[in-house]
Amino acid sequence: MSLTWLHELEANSCLCYNVDPMNKNNKIRVRFAPSPTGHLHIGGARTALFNYLFARHNNGAFVLRIEDTDRSRSTEEYIEAIIEGMRWLKLDWDEGPYRQTDRFDIYRSYVERLLNEGKAYRCYCTPEELEQRRQEALAQGKTPKYDGRCRNITEPMPDKPSAIRFKMPQEGRTVVNDLIKGVVEFENNQLEDLIIMRSDGTPTYNFVVVVDDIDMEITHIIRGDDHLNNTPKQIHIYKAFGWEPPAFGHLPMILGADKTRLSKRHGATSVMAYKDMGYLPDALVNYLVRLGWSYGDQEVFTKDELIKYFSLENIGKSAAVFNPEKLLWLNSQYIIKEDAKTLAEMAIPFLIKEGIISEGQELDMEWLSRAVNSLKERVRTLVELANSLRYYILEYVEIDPKAKEKFLKPENIKNLSELHEILTRLTDFTAAEIEKVFHSFAEKHGIKLGAIAQPVRVAITGGTASPGLFEVLEIVGKDKVLKRLSKVIEGG
Repeated sequence: MSLTWLHELEANSCLCYNVDPMNKNNKIRVRFAPSPTGHLHIGGARTALFNYLFARHNNGAFVLRIEDTDRSRSTEEYIEAIIEGMRWLKLDWDEGPYRQTDRFDIYRSYVERLLNEGKAYRCYCTPEELEQRRQEALAQGKTPKYDGRCRNITEPMPDKPSAIRFKMPQEGRTVVNDLIKGVVEFENNQLEDLIIMRSDGTPTYNFVVVVDDIDMEITHIIRGDDHLNNTPKQIHIYKAFGWEPPAFGHLPMILGADKTRLSKRHGATSVMAYKDMGYLPDALVNYLVRLGWSYGDQEVFTKDELIKYFSLENIGKSAAVFNPEKLLWLNSQYIIKEDAKTLAEMAIPFLIKEGIISEGQELDMEWLSRAVNSLKERVRTLVELANSLRYYILEYVEIDPKAKEKFLKPENIKNLSELHEILTRLTDFTAAEIEKVFHSFAEKHGIKLGAIAQPVRVAITGGTASPGLFEVLEIVGKDKVLKRLSKVIEGG
C-alpha cells in the first residue's frame, strides 16, 4: 500500500504514519463520494476534479460513490444532478456510481464483527438524555462529548432500543501526515465514542465511509478540509479492523471575494448554473484546478496538460479565493480558441432560450459558423454570443434610442437612402465589394468613411459596436440589409 506505520509509543498512545503517494507496487485508486443532498457545487466539483486528475496522472482508477445514507435529505433528483454535472465537466469515472443504500447488509456485518470483538457496544441513552447532558456540558464550559456511560454495560437490555457506538482510544494522540497540510495532531481524549449504527438500524457516515474505502481498495482520499476532523475517527476504525488506512490529503476551502466561505450569496455555486450562464465546461475545469493548484505561471491548460502536470505537491495550503471576473476572462479565452462550428452548435440552445430562434428551427450551420467566427473575440459567454447573433438572424432589429438620436438624423437618412439604391444594384454582395461602395460614396460626398458607416451600423445592428461593418453586412445578407435600411429610411 501507499502508507507505512512509523511507530506506536504505546497501546493507543500515538498513532503516526507516513505516506508515499507514488508507490508503484499498487495501483492508485481514488474516489469522489458526494452526498446527494443538493446539486454538484463548485467545491464538490473541484474535489472531483482533483481526484480525477490524480488518478489519470498516475494511471490509476477513479471511482464514483454516492453517499446516500441520509435518507431524509438524499433524493434521486440530486443523484441525477450530480451525475449530470460530472458528465458535463467530462470527469468520466472508471467504476460506479456505487450507492451506499445498496450496501446496508455489508455494513451490518462489519458492525456485528466489532460488537463480537468488543470494539463496539450498545448505547441505550435516549436522544433526550444525550441532549440534556450536552446542554449541561455547555453550561459548564466543557466540550459536549458522550460520557461513555454505556461503554461497560455487560448485560444487554433487549426491551430497550439501542444505537451502536465504536470504542475510541481515550489516551494519547493521533498524528496524521497529511499529503497537503503536513503533520496534524489530534488528542484522543477529544474523540468521543461515535455512533456507527443508529437505533433504527441505519449506519452512520464515519463508519460506512471506512468500510467502503477498504472494500473498494481506495489508496488515497483527497477531500475538502471540512473532513479533516473526521480523519482520526476513521483511522481508529481502520485500526480496529486491522486495516491499513489510505493516504489522506485535505484540500483548503474556497472563499468568496469577501474571504468568507463560498456560498450562494457569492453567485451561482451549482456547476449546472454555470452551464446555463453560458460557460464552457473546459473553461470551468481550467478555472477550478487553478483554485489551489498551480504549475509555474501558466494560466490556460488543455485537459492533457492538466493530467500531465497535476500533482498534490503543487496544491497550496491556503484557502483559494473565487474570482468571478477571472472565470469570465478564462471563459472568453476558451471561446476564442474554440472551433467556430462547434461554438455555433453550442449556441443553438441559447438562441432558443433567448427567443432568437424557435425550437426546431433550422439554420444554415455553415452560415451561422461564419457569424459566430466574427463574434468570437467580442463575447465572454455563450449567452453573450447568442444575444450578439440577434442582428445576424432576425429579420429586423431593435435600435438603441441613444444611437438612433445620434446617428440617424435627417441628413444621415438622406445618405442612407442614396446608399440603399446603390446597394440594391450591387450584384456581388461581398465584404470587399461593399467596402468599395462605401469608400466611393464617402469620396463622392466629401465625408469621412465613419459618417456613413456608423449610421449604417446602427441601422443594421441596432447599436454602435460590432465586428467589421463590411463583413457584418455580407453575413447579414443583401435581402435583410436592404429591408432594415428601408425601414429606417421610412422612419421605422
